[in-house]
Amino acid sequence: MGDSLKRISWCLALAGLALATALIGWFGAANVAEAVLSAGWSGFGLLLGWQALLFGLLAAAWMALMPSGLAPYGAFAWSRMVRDAVGNCLPFSHMAGVVAGTRALAVQGVRWPMAAAGGIVDATSEFVAQIAFVLVGLVALLRHAPGSGLVAPLGMSLLVAAVVAGGIVWLQQGTFSIFERLARRIAAPWLADASAYVQAVQGELTRLYESRIRLGLGVGLHLLGWIAGGIGTWIAFQLLGAEVGLNDALAIEALTHLALSAAVLVPSGAGVQEAAYASLGAIFGVPAELSLGVSLLRRARDLAVGIPILLIWQGTEARRATFTERATLELRD
Repeated sequence: MGDSLKRISWCLALAGLALATALIGWFGAANVAEAVLSAGWSGFGLLLGWQALLFGLLAAAWMALMPSGLAPYGAFAWSRMVRDAVGNCLPFSHMAGVVAGTRALAVQGVRWPMAAAGGIVDATSEFVAQIAFVLVGLVALLRHAPGSGLVAPLGMSLLVAAVVAGGIVWLQQGTFSIFERLARRIAAPWLADASAYVQAVQGELTRLYESRIRLGLGVGLHLLGWIAGGIGTWIAFQLLGAEVGLNDALAIEALTHLALSAAVLVPSGAGVQEAAYASLGAIFGVPAELSLGVSLLRRARDLAVGIPILLIWQGTEARRATFTERATLELRD
């Protein structure tokens, strides 16, 4: 099953890349390139700086969910950066980034069951906050273009997302044993005592969900994070000379992420992101070449930030593996 999912993922990535290329060619590669280059190095630096601030906010959201004193703020910031770098730069699903972020947090001294539970609850709270953010975007779309053909499918997608979010939270709290059985089946190939490990994670999940204040704070900070991401998109539109207001930019960002969530199996949302920006931008009066330029700027930003993080992360993992191997050999001798 794992190999089949990998093949599907690669096929979807290639199809998405073909779609993105077709869109850029259709609206004029030269026009899109001119739009992207108009941002300049200073503008691109501004986007990188804004992303750094966003990382700080997302790290605070993750830390807020966890018990006090568990790890320093820097540990959560680095783990969040690893999580996003894997999700944005590698041909894997969003959950692969969550797993990588959990690993990065665990090696910094947080017990594995708590790190795993924290990563799961943080991803869930971010998803819940995204639903609220998308709802605001859908309201903006209804006000701006009530007759748009996108209103009905986007509204239905939002409803499905809300039901899924409720189901995920329900399952994580041990309400239904299928979550435990599924987690045990996934963990079995890598852990000798997968059952005990899964039970430990379930216990930490229950502990985290008992703190309603921390959960509310985490969701609230994630909502601020989604809004900050929308402001980053608005900055990108301004750099390219698009006449789009902040509220419209937030709506475009929110509904684009709804499309990306629906296409969760497509690595990095290849092609889906470009199509969403182009179609939603057109509704709010933004020329397609500028919307595609914003999408490309966003991808360039993700790569400029993510690749160095991945290289550092892999370097530290390699050193840790070498140290562990040497220590094992010395014990054997």
